[in-house]
Amino acid sequence: MPTTVSDHLVDLLLQWGVDTVFGLPGDGINGLVEAFRKTKDRIRYIHCRHEETAALAASAYAKFSGRLGVCFSTAAPGAVHLLNGLYDAKIDGAPVLAVTGMTYHDLIGTHYLQDINQDYLYQDVAIYNQRVMGPAHLENVVNLACRAALANRAVAHVAVPIDIQVMPASAERRFKRNVKGHTSADYQQPRRLPADDALIKQAAKLLGSKSKIAILAGAGARGAGAELEQVAERLGAPVIKAMLGKDCIADTSEYTTGGIGVVGTRPSVEALKSCEALLIVGSSFPYIEFFPKPGQAVSVQIDDKPEHIGLRHPIDVGLVGDAQATLRALLSRLKRNEDRSFLAKLQREMEEWWALMEKRAMDLRRPMPPQAVSWHLPDLMASNAILCGDSGTVTTWAARMRLREGQKFSFSGTMCSMAAALPYAIGAQAAYPDRQVVAFTGDGSFTMMMGDFVTLIQNKLPVKVVVLKNNTLGLIKWEQMLYLGNPEYGVDLAPVDFVKVAEACGARGIRIEEPERCRDQLREALALEGPVVIECVVDPLEPPWPPVVTNDEAKKLAIALARGEVNRRPIGLTIGRHAAQEFSFAGSPFGAAARAIEKLTGGDGGKE
Repeated sequence: MPTTVSDHLVDLLLQWGVDTVFGLPGDGINGLVEAFRKTKDRIRYIHCRHEETAALAASAYAKFSGRLGVCFSTAAPGAVHLLNGLYDAKIDGAPVLAVTGMTYHDLIGTHYLQDINQDYLYQDVAIYNQRVMGPAHLENVVNLACRAALANRAVAHVAVPIDIQVMPASAERRFKRNVKGHTSADYQQPRRLPADDALIKQAAKLLGSKSKIAILAGAGARGAGAELEQVAERLGAPVIKAMLGKDCIADTSEYTTGGIGVVGTRPSVEALKSCEALLIVGSSFPYIEFFPKPGQAVSVQIDDKPEHIGLRHPIDVGLVGDAQATLRALLSRLKRNEDRSFLAKLQREMEEWWALMEKRAMDLRRPMPPQAVSWHLPDLMASNAILCGDSGTVTTWAARMRLREGQKFSFSGTMCSMAAALPYAIGAQAAYPDRQVVAFTGDGSFTMMMGDFVTLIQNKLPVKVVVLKNNTLGLIKWEQMLYLGNPEYGVDLAPVDFVKVAEACGARGIRIEEPERCRDQLREALALEGPVVIECVVDPLEPPWPPVVTNDEAKKLAIALARGEVNRRPIGLTIGRHAAQEFSFAGSPFGAAARAIEKLTGGDGGKE
């Protein structure tokens, strides 16, 4: 018999297969921390330096493993700090249980120390949100919380008041209808199939009626890569990947045109612009302007959440079901599309796209282009490595990485939270201790969570942290110019010597500044034991261009330069140099931008 309520809670987590928890101790949760101490041989406690890190790590643990991620915090401030990471889990569909402390049960609502309304605070983020009322209440609540998180790929929250945490488990006084032993940890992940086989036939007939077919795959297609490629082969269709579905099939696959959206590829944009039929698999990709125009293409959507059908695009046939199982059912009905011209054309365009990416990466200027790092990194990582991305210009460079078969990727895809790469790497490395894990981040994001680099050292997590250092909030800077026509403002970052930071923490730091040495230095750094910071000094003026630059974006940039952008001249020279270097590449957007700038600045090329 567990001795305290907290012991009983930990025993329940063990029954649910929990092997790792992320969190931070405090007087509002120390009863639970003691229970973790007594079971440290069965549950690993990853001590984070910030509760947001703990929640993001739990989200990543769940995303990469498919298992329940668990994080905990003290009452009030700790509970508030968890929220950003928990919203990441909620929006991206990761099953996470958050356990928070709460002030003494008989002082709640009396303005006592750290007395905030946590029930209300968590009402939006958690699909299941309850306060434990006493020893007899715990088992019912925790079992339902774990079940709700897993079944809905969502966040569940359980608050345990300080005094209840240390109450004797044997002190439970049950109401007669709360029969002991009536709840359990038995659970099986559902695999839903469309209820009506006639819908499968209808979808197959609809897709078979067209020759130019495109597939858009998202996070829901992860784990169904083999089936996706079989459907792509059968239909002669390119697989276009939303960012959260980047690893559903390898970027080296002959069937994919890579990403879509502002961080995507030109062939993906062209595929959606010209297709006659669209198959959406497990994606709620938000940028609807990239979808085919309504009426352009017949559409079939596969999603295990009925409310996602037709969310972004008009749908002719909706198949509510698990992606892998539904694709298998669809395959049995699909006929081979003998017209391969659409796929073949896009494959040729992808060859040119990758040639363009390589040309940008191999530019030997200094500061070196950030693409030099993102081009070499996936080739040098282990074949089963896990890459954790971040928000900022690094999102663009990660999106255009050429990940190989077996390499995994995720990031804060819908929340787009800065500072997520390092916490994600903590969660990924905890879930897969024998796999190589790489955090790919920028200096702005890394400094937000830099204290948790020590978490890697303290917990012996050999994560390699690749930091693109350009001393600016790059994405915000380019958004100010490209989308608003404003000169950059408020985005400068004071330089940080990340090598010295790593060394001060007791780890290794490597600085890469020379583009001609970038590949060799990356290889050497990745081979080092333990956590390593790899500081890559990159050009702050390299634009993270969308795959197609619109006239409005080019005009806004030209206006920003004309209105007094401090880097007007070097930006103009950078765009001009790219336009000259990439003249022969049909997929390069620089020509249009250069012409717009020349027109609006009177052809001065960016003179002061």
